Amino acid sequence: MGNRLTQIATRTGDDGTTGLGDGSRVAKDHLRVQAMGDVDELNSHLGVLLAEPLPPPVRELLVGIQHELFNLGGELSMPGHTLLKDAAVLALDEALAEHNAALPRLKEFILPAGTRAASLAHVCRTVARRAERAVVALAAHEPVNAAPRQYLNRLSDLMFVLARVLNRARLDGLGGDDVYWRSERLKRDEAGR
Repeated sequence: MGNRLTQIATRTGDDGTTGLGDGSRVAKDHLRVQAMGDVDELNSHLGVLLAEPLPPPVRELLVGIQHELFNLGGELSMPGHTLLKDAAVLALDEALAEHNAALPRLKEFILPAGTRAASLAHVCRTVARRAERAVVALAAHEPVNAAPRQYLNRLSDLMFVLARVLNRARLDGLGGDDVYWRSERLKRDEAGR
């Protein structure tokens, strides 16, 4: 990206278009712009999560993810360029394996709830899924590298796992466990004990 913003209010988007990183202009409702916006929103939600008390390894992981999401957004803004490396997807796989290994097996579906940090992680999870859908929609019409889609898919899974980790971290004095969905099956199982 050769051009850096020197002013924010350029008024060039007043006609309903926006500039991409390669200098081309597209409509603001273009699938590429929608995908870029969803990735940007996800990164902003991660910023809100980072404002919470977090275990240092989780904080470090999330800061790294923010940088990779910026690469992902940059790649989306420059058709034909590659900024997100396969190593970024591998790093999420490794983080998933590490954090998931420390968690108890799920007994039932869990609700997106618990501590504030865990709840924010669930919001990040759902926004990551939306961003993934936007990238898939874009890829149905234009060439898109595989890494952005894969990264968002893994990131959504990781945010689910991190929500479970954060519910157990007890950094706000409230955590302890997942918030389980009270299904009829679970009620029967509990009644049978």
